[in-house]
Amino acid sequence: MKILLLSTIVIIGSIICSQPALAATDKINNAPDSVYIVPYTTTHDDGRSGMRFAWSPDGEQWFSVANGYRYVRSDFGNTKMMIAPRIIKGQDGMWHAVWQLSKTGKAFAYVTSTDLTQWSRQTYFMADDTDKATYAAYTSLASAGIKKQIILGKDTLESYMQKLPYKELEQLIRYGEHKNFCNIEDGELMKQDAVRFAGLPPVIADIRVNMEQTKTISNRLIGVFFEDLNYAADGGLYAELIQNRDFEYSPKDGNKNKDWNSTYAWSITGNNASFSISEAHPIHPNNPHYAILDIQQPGAALINAGFDGIVVKKGEKYYFSMFTKTLSEKGGKIKICLNSKDGKEIAQATLSVTSDKWKKQNIVLTATANATDAVLAIVPQNIGKYGLDMISLFPQKTFKGRKNGLRADLTQAIADIHPRFVRFPGGCLAHGDGIDNIYDWKGSIGALETRKPMPNIWRYHQTRGLGYYEFFQFCEDINAEPLPVVAAGVPCQNSGQRSHHSKDEISCAGQQGGIPMEEMGAYIQDILDLIEYANGDAKKTKWGKIRAQSGHPKPFNMKFIGIGNEDMITDVFEERFTMIYKAIKEKYPEITVIGTTGPFSEGTDYEEGWALATQLGVPMVDEHYYKSPGWFINHQNYYDYYDRNKPQVYLGEYAAHLKGGPNLETALAEALYLTSIERNADIVTMTSYAPLLAKEGRTQWNTDLIYFNNTEIKPSASYYVQQMYGQNTGNEYLTSTVALNNDQNAVRKRIGVSVVRNKEQGDIIMKLVNMLPVSTKAQVALPSLTGMDIQAQITILSGQPEDKSVCPASGSIKAGGKFYYEMPAYSFTVIRIPQKQ
Repeated sequence: MKILLLSTIVIIGSIICSQPALAATDKINNAPDSVYIVPYTTTHDDGRSGMRFAWSPDGEQWFSVANGYRYVRSDFGNTKMMIAPRIIKGQDGMWHAVWQLSKTGKAFAYVTSTDLTQWSRQTYFMADDTDKATYAAYTSLASAGIKKQIILGKDTLESYMQKLPYKELEQLIRYGEHKNFCNIEDGELMKQDAVRFAGLPPVIADIRVNMEQTKTISNRLIGVFFEDLNYAADGGLYAELIQNRDFEYSPKDGNKNKDWNSTYAWSITGNNASFSISEAHPIHPNNPHYAILDIQQPGAALINAGFDGIVVKKGEKYYFSMFTKTLSEKGGKIKICLNSKDGKEIAQATLSVTSDKWKKQNIVLTATANATDAVLAIVPQNIGKYGLDMISLFPQKTFKGRKNGLRADLTQAIADIHPRFVRFPGGCLAHGDGIDNIYDWKGSIGALETRKPMPNIWRYHQTRGLGYYEFFQFCEDINAEPLPVVAAGVPCQNSGQRSHHSKDEISCAGQQGGIPMEEMGAYIQDILDLIEYANGDAKKTKWGKIRAQSGHPKPFNMKFIGIGNEDMITDVFEERFTMIYKAIKEKYPEITVIGTTGPFSEGTDYEEGWALATQLGVPMVDEHYYKSPGWFINHQNYYDYYDRNKPQVYLGEYAAHLKGGPNLETALAEALYLTSIERNADIVTMTSYAPLLAKEGRTQWNTDLIYFNNTEIKPSASYYVQQMYGQNTGNEYLTSTVALNNDQNAVRKRIGVSVVRNKEQGDIIMKLVNMLPVSTKAQVALPSLTGMDIQAQITILSGQPEDKSVCPASGSIKAGGKFYYEMPAYSFTVIRIPQKQ
């Protein structure tokens, strides 16, 4: 790869050297034949906002192109720096651009374009004293053109100006201004509706459903995407009540708390006792740290406050376990207590520590009172030194009563969506912060004390007690199909961690450095082993036997696997993805592999990702985008013209977002967009809102489906949209037409209608969205129901745009061949018409 990049840069150098000198400025007569152009970036953020252009008719007076529109942005690592950009047009007719990737001046990016608007994939190289040819080529490109100090507004910039035909400048301006206009349109908010729709009377809609013009659509359209973000796993879905149970918290987790280490969440009370951490003779190499409790006088206690307190309920049982050994001649009894905040004992039991070998101890605690902020107290009754590890407390009432299970109320809220699949273990978390942090599924299965904890890319700790076995079991328990996602041999594009393979600024930054090729064979085998673990015969296959030993001899029947997540489509990525895809296709042709098209809904990675998937024949690709509510309103035709002969689409991460988090406005924008998704559910076969969970006080990303604390579940308005779609799916789309008595485009695009049929049940399901500040009076025609008088179920989600705490109301309505329904202002309605009376 380095040789290829080097030769590319040397070729660029020869292109530059063959350029003729710039001619004097042509005389301006109306529009000039040519102008001067320079690239520039904003210096206050080291160019992170991307490369813009300025132009001049004479080299003296300068103007920003398209009001400073960003034409290309650096993809490199987690810094995204773009320093001192330079451009030149070669004899091949291509524009060549290069910029510094860091302030050291050692790493550079290179990219090409035919028209300065659409750019190729970025490549990266080092230009240092050991690479004279590369450095010389960069110097040639960096100094191409006429060096010029220009004044642009209040800023003074230094760059190298190039000649550009005026017609090409016009195209550049038109492109940028069009994008700027789209950005303004996509920024439309409901708080502007009082002006936008001033005096608007109620709208009348004539909805006609052609029940003979149908098409088959996906029955997997609504799923969920789980990632351990916002404390979604430990302290959230995973029902463990003890924080840092394994004493493996570490500053390497990246948490900003100065006390984040092996003792975090633990403290000692009482006198004549000490608490320390040891690594001598641990339970398992994957779990190297454990606690030493040295008691010189009985009465001291080791305390754990859980995740923001421990919630216990009167009369309920809690499973306590820990590994113990005595480190002195004598052991003794240890009392295990749950104490309320005021020190009252609300549960207790006793165990004995007599062995100098690690031994797992289990007891049951029964709560005698309610508490929301209890603590666990470990109180030795005898003098001595005790080794303690894997200290665990679980409620007996987990979801479906599973040991090492999931929090019941939170899991039930997810199950109530009726998701058809669950994507796990995450997005960015799956491919990690650097190569060393890529999620290895094998380290997440087996006995808890042997699992390998990992730093979480979101800067906290993951015990991985909620591992691949539990994920598969979770899917089975809620009747959803499993969709694991593994890294495509590259880490997160925003990685900042230097791996043990890193030698320079390139190899340590994001997907610019992938798993070394000599290690790819083993990595691919791990992925093939995952498929065998999920689906292999319990007696005939190695990993099927391991699954069976964990308690599940029956295969999990996995049909899908995602390879990559929001990846930049670099040469490094393409090479590794292709290897993985071909290996899976060869050994497991029945598995649907899902590729990736980058982190955005457009741009170079999107185009390159689609091209690669089409070339390889990948059956499905994963698209991601987080957009404003206005974007979802204005892009309802996004999938209408997708080529049905190319890969299908899994919309793996999406959400309408506003500052302050989800509300009714964002939820209705999503509901509206999903009517267009159902219309295109022959090509968009799976969707999942993201992120799924967020713990109050621990939220890092504020566009979440379900918020929670230790005692409450707080579904967002967006949750109810997902639930209303998930509980009312169909597998046949019925074509409908909508005629309004108002021709305004702004009115028309805020009314959404989708009609589907569940062929097994025969039910017809109408979804109606009204994003207007006035009601819409709908006359619905269903010709095949003429003469019928059917009691239909109706569910309505409505309120004010800024409302966060809204939930749907249910009732009934008479339906038939023709019926009337008035859609409330700012509402989403589902009408379910049964066909079996």
